Amino acid sequence: MSTAGNSPQRWIRPEVQALCAYHVPDPGGLVKLDAMENPYRWPDELVEQWLEVLRKVELNRYPDPGAQALTLMLKQTMQVPEDMQLLLGNGSDELIQMLALAVAQPGRVIMAPDPTFVMYRMIAEVTGMTYQGVALAEDFSLDVAVMQAAIDRHQPAIVFLSYPNNPTGTVFDSSAVEAVIRCAPGLVVVDEAYAPFTDASFMPRLGEFSNLLVLRTVSKMGLAGLRLGLLAGAAQWLSEVDKTRLPYNINVLTQASARFALQHKAVLDEQAQQIRADRGRLSAALQALDGIQVYPSEANFILFRVPQGRADRIFAGLQEQGVLIKNLNPAGGRLQDCLRVTVGRPEENQAFLAALQKVLA
Repeated sequence: MSTAGNSPQRWIRPEVQALCAYHVPDPGGLVKLDAMENPYRWPDELVEQWLEVLRKVELNRYPDPGAQALTLMLKQTMQVPEDMQLLLGNGSDELIQMLALAVAQPGRVIMAPDPTFVMYRMIAEVTGMTYQGVALAEDFSLDVAVMQAAIDRHQPAIVFLSYPNNPTGTVFDSSAVEAVIRCAPGLVVVDEAYAPFTDASFMPRLGEFSNLLVLRTVSKMGLAGLRLGLLAGAAQWLSEVDKTRLPYNINVLTQASARFALQHKAVLDEQAQQIRADRGRLSAALQALDGIQVYPSEANFILFRVPQGRADRIFAGLQEQGVLIKNLNPAGGRLQDCLRVTVGRPEENQAFLAALQKVLA
């Protein structure tokens, strides 16, 4: 019997076949400054206390399906307004997917500025929606008139605003974000993944706008390995989005570990302050290099532009020198000739700067 009819090309949706899987490079032994991670581990005594907590976890039992204790702690820690609710996800990526699934219908649009976090586009396409990117201004600020015109034309079901924006590090003007929220016919999700590194936030303004939700993650706090995201907003929205959540999506180890970490949040806050300070020093050092254009950042990474046509060679040269950063040049458009470096430990930042100077010479 012929198996031609059982081929992936017949049964996998064309939109999925056209996608490229999200690629994460193996850093090997390189200095890893490509993934916007907090570079600091916990102190040894804190690790020992955490392991004691994990010894009591019952792996034979399903986790609390609503992660109630963790949700309460997160609501307090993230200063979620009292009358707002939280929905947890296996990373913020799962919450983005849940939002898309909740509104997905043929012809509906997910919109975001361009360039921005690549998962907005990928998840829109996976869920059968249309993705519409809207170009940022030359300085990577939010062009309100262009965004409003695009919203009026495409009537998006969801507008995602990364705040600060990934991969640019830009914090959009709050009045520009407010203008987008007011003119959007559907949801506006302000993605505050990099909240530990900026004072800007729309979390306190939840409830001021009927269509605003705020997305957060604990990854950039130093808990990337836990894969825990949270969506804050009015119960009338979250109760519907929750229907797309798979059961027990927050496992017992994540729930126990996150509760423990939040009890010691002062350690994470101190690390974030160190990263903020090192970001300023790294940015100043980059600005001092000939031919490098550095963009202001309120995240834990810095976007910079290198001399025209040299980005790929510089990226490869840094790898040869033992340093891995992110090459954004292949994305083209506004990101042509751009590279992005995560703020690491001081010695990692110095290794990167030394390698970059050598490659540029």
